[in-house]
Amino acid sequence: MADHHPNGQYIVVNQSRDRAPTEYEDLLAEALERLFGQGIDELGPLIEGLNELAAPSPNAEPWTEDLFLQEIKRLGA
Repeated sequence: MADHHPNGQYIVVNQSRDRAPTEYEDLLAEALERLFGQGIDELGPLIEGLNELAAPSPNAEPWTEDLFLQEIKRLGA
C-alpha cells in the first residue's frame, strides 16, 4: 500500500515506522548492509556472514536460514 505525505513524498506504508528502530534492529541492519555491500545476496552466504560478523539474533542463537526467514518476517510485520 502506498501513501503520499503532505510534502509530496511517495512512500510505501510498511517502510515507515511509528518508532525509532531498536539497537538490535540497527545492528542487524548494519550487518546486512555490510554483507549486501560485499555482493552477498543469497540466503546461505548471508547466514554464514551474519554468524561470522556475530550479528545479534533472537535469544543469541546462531543464525540459521529458518531463523532468519522467521525474524525478517516478524520485523517486517
